[in-house]
Amino acid sequence: MNVTSATDTTGTGSPPAKTTATNTVDYNTFLQLLVAEMKNQDPTNPMDTSQYMSQFAQLSTVEQGMQTNAKLDALLSSQSLSQADGLIGKTVSFTDATGASFSGKVVSISINSDGSIATLENGTKVAVGPGLTISQS
Repeated sequence: MNVTSATDTTGTGSPPAKTTATNTVDYNTFLQLLVAEMKNQDPTNPMDTSQYMSQFAQLSTVEQGMQTNAKLDALLSSQSLSQADGLIGKTVSFTDATGASFSGKVVSISINSDGSIATLENGTKVAVGPGLTISQS
């Protein structure tokens, strides 16, 4: 059985001029593959429709989970920014891995994938987390 590319609209079976390799299948690509599979199935031995519905339900569940994760990431970033704003102008003190104690007023906060980093007046960067004491200035 010859199945053309899901993105091929010419019907010639030749690949599209520009392709991008990805390891993910989005909702529209899945539907295009499903339609291509239905068009090219053996009419004397058709595929069970419950298999189609099972595949469709699985993809739908995964896609909803991905959308939920994206929304949660945005919410967590927003919450981190709100909490970081409250640290600016406060005095923090901490002890580093060598046992040296530092303290200073927070002048800025940066948020990256590892968490929040506070920059003190003297330029010292401190990870906001366990071991950090925050007090009013």
